[in-house]
Amino acid sequence: MRRTKRYPVKNGNSLWQVYRTVSFWKVFKNTIIILIARFTPFMSVKNWLYRTFLKMEIGEQTAFAFMVVPDIMYPEKITVGKNSIIGYNTTILAHEYLIEEYRLGDVKIGDEVMIGANSTILPGVSIGNRAIVSAGTLVHKDVPAGALVGGNPMQIIYTKEEMEQRNKKSPSN
Repeated sequence: MRRTKRYPVKNGNSLWQVYRTVSFWKVFKNTIIILIARFTPFMSVKNWLYRTFLKMEIGEQTAFAFMVVPDIMYPEKITVGKNSIIGYNTTILAHEYLIEEYRLGDVKIGDEVMIGANSTILPGVSIGNRAIVSAGTLVHKDVPAGALVGGNPMQIIYTKEEMEQRNKKSPSN
């Protein structure tokens, strides 16, 4: 179950009223920073931009691939642990604007997590340490530590214990 807080709105859909819920200037600044970071080839520069201007919590040696899009309105609700990889063109959302309400939720990505390309992470989810999210996955619920998940809707392919069993059976390099 995703952990989001709901905020009802009246007089039209919530996205139509977006600047009543978040400052235009915050969104404008975040847009510029995210566009710069999406195309920056230097991981340390991306992390500095995200930490400094978007107030995201990002662990050491975490790598955001080309074209990653963190939440443009509430990036400060995103935490990524150390030594993780966020794959090409992944979107990390901390908000949802719906017809009669909008929802906000923290996104917590653990240490040594691998997120495959073109994945979408919805607000209010946690991804445990050393989890693997396969490419093209819609992460709509929590991912247990050490698990391999994939698909749309996301399903657990292997649990941590099953992954450990598989690794014991495979020949060492």
